[in-house]
Amino acid sequence: MIFSAIFVVIGLLALGLLFQLKRGHTSARVLENLAGHIRSVDIEAFRNLIDPEEEDFLRHRLPPAEFRKIQRERLRAAVEYISCAAQNAATLLRLGEAARGSPDPATAEAAEKLVDHAIRLRLYAFQAIPRLYFGIILPGWHPSSLRVVESYEQLTRQVVRLGLQYPVQGVSAAL
Repeated sequence: MIFSAIFVVIGLLALGLLFQLKRGHTSARVLENLAGHIRSVDIEAFRNLIDPEEEDFLRHRLPPAEFRKIQRERLRAAVEYISCAAQNAATLLRLGEAARGSPDPATAEAAEKLVDHAIRLRLYAFQAIPRLYFGIILPGWHPSSLRVVESYEQLTRQVVRLGLQYPVQGVSAAL
């Protein structure tokens, strides 16, 4: 009975993940004022929040109760950064889909890569957020979110490449 319930919960989570990916993938919003939908993400601040060395530094400098409190706040902030990056990826996914129809092969190829990077980032984000929440519950457990950072950096580079060929009106500056 418990085994069946676990499979049902896992199935529902997978269905929810697919729904979230599809929602970002086929949203009907118009792409005008795309830069207004992008939220800035400070990659260096995010790296600091998930840095194991920084965590060790705080662990050795602070009393245990204060460390746990600070670590929970840091992980909540990391969740916010990842959520922001995932929302940006959904917006850029729509941009990539629009640019894929370009008659210019270089633009279509850059758009295809942008779509690929955006989907990958959203997948990494949906994997990292539950891990970070688990780290909030158990402050001694360190979740790794490095894939999200690397994927977001690849995504921003791809937006710059696409921006050289397709009108993205300030999107790369907003990232």
